[in-house]
Amino acid sequence: MERCKPAVPLAGKYRLVDIPISNCINSGINRIFLLTQFNTASLHRHIQGTYNFDAFGGGFVDILSAEQTEKSADWYQGTADAVRRNLVHFRTFKHDLVLILSGDQLYRMDFNKILEDHVANGADVTIAAIPFPVSKIEGLGLMKVSDNLEINGFVEKPKDPAVIQGLTLTPSLEARLKTHPEEKRCLASMGIYVFNRQVLAEALDNSMTDFGKEVIPSLLGKKRLFAHIFEGYWEDIGTVRAFFEANLHLAHPLPPFNFYDPAAPIYTSARFLPASKINKCQIDHVVIGDGSIVTDSSLHRCVLGIRSFLGEGTHLEDVIVMGADYYESDDEMAANAAKGIPHLGVGRNCNIRKSIIDKNARIGDGVVLSPEGKADGTYAHGIIIRDGVLVVPKGVLVPSGTLI
Repeated sequence: MERCKPAVPLAGKYRLVDIPISNCINSGINRIFLLTQFNTASLHRHIQGTYNFDAFGGGFVDILSAEQTEKSADWYQGTADAVRRNLVHFRTFKHDLVLILSGDQLYRMDFNKILEDHVANGADVTIAAIPFPVSKIEGLGLMKVSDNLEINGFVEKPKDPAVIQGLTLTPSLEARLKTHPEEKRCLASMGIYVFNRQVLAEALDNSMTDFGKEVIPSLLGKKRLFAHIFEGYWEDIGTVRAFFEANLHLAHPLPPFNFYDPAAPIYTSARFLPASKINKCQIDHVVIGDGSIVTDSSLHRCVLGIRSFLGEGTHLEDVIVMGADYYESDDEMAANAAKGIPHLGVGRNCNIRKSIIDKNARIGDGVVLSPEGKADGTYAHGIIIRDGVLVVPKGVLVPSGTLI
């Protein structure tokens, strides 16, 4: 991996980190701290080149990387540890509340609503919660709430059916929700927290490293914890499969996440690329990023990132092509061709299914790629199959005629 999850390209032209930052901007929140640690170079470049606020408005996106201090010389040990180590930086600015977000989730939320609920309830901590069917709550933190939404219990990633059953929503709470499926539901934590400033300092005056596993359970019965129920689309992009499916869903006629909402735009880098050029193609349910060139190809349920290149006679089905960071000059292409190095992107007469092609990959002519019938693992030329999805890593060269 050459980048952290928040820096992963999304929907042809965005990065995952654009989602929480855009939600903040659209909610009128413009003092944003980004706590970073592993493989952050591309993330830092994106943030520094994108989010430059008006100097007179007081807004900023400030990158706070893990650093050595007199108290600690190691990496962040978890989300709570990261926030603890940076409290000193937050104190520079006047504030009463702290909103803590994740950088690898896809959702649209007006944070004013959770902040208003927090104040109205007289809460010390408010946790954004989404109703999830019992059959789909694996790997999530679940909470038990009373009818006034006060949190009485919190269990991180429970597996015992009896415990899960005890955390299901009460009939009165179910009746208050917009949707009413037949299956019982639990309230799952979205990893979005609002803390009173002093409560956050007290909650982190220890060695706890994780909010869901340690900090939140430690506050039960000691502080006033409330849930804020969110019933919109939310996806935790924590696995290759989740990332793959969330991207392909965006190619649907009515995708679960709407990038076309004029009232709440998603912001990203202004790259000043030319319009994409599509020549004699069969295209069905496809998102195409700026500056792409696609010629005489067949595409079904695909997402093409910026500067994507597809040669003639190529067929893609259920494929994410992340594109390229640059265009090759004519001289570079000629020199590479003389060495047998393919053009950036996908060559001619390729057949690729259920795959993710990372940035700056070079796929030669006549290549066939598919994960079907193959186990997860590493294959020729650095190609990986994970969660049943074939992945061509960033910058990898796949020679012409390769069959996987």
